[in-house]
Amino acid sequence: MRFMVIVKASKDTEAGVMPSMELLTAMGNFNEEMVKAGVMQAGEGLHSTSKGIRIRYDGGEPTVTPGPFAFSDHLVCGFWLIETETRDEAVAWMKRAPFESGAEIEIRQIFSTEDFGDALTPELREQEDLMRAQLEK
Repeated sequence: MRFMVIVKASKDTEAGVMPSMELLTAMGNFNEEMVKAGVMQAGEGLHSTSKGIRIRYDGGEPTVTPGPFAFSDHLVCGFWLIETETRDEAVAWMKRAPFESGAEIEIRQIFSTEDFGDALTPELREQEDLMRAQLEK
């Protein structure tokens, strides 16, 4: 099972405050452990919304809005893509993440082609398989 782990932004991350050397070291060690265990597929931090752009689709011409965006607990400052056998295993890994007090993450399962059932026609499945093969190159 694949999961996206979404790291919620804080007022500090939105202000561009960098993590301490201790936190960066601990996070690097945690990431290395996940890579060695074959769990981590990707993981990155994101710049604040002051460098972001939102695009809204309302049926006509999409509306582009540059950041920064008002702070809320819905903003994201980083992510991991992980693969584990179960959701409980994903939770167990993330409970070990070396976050400071007050940090919050969200774990969301990523759809697999099997999750779409009959809605994914053989033609769409073939298209998906070809795209995945190209991505792996």
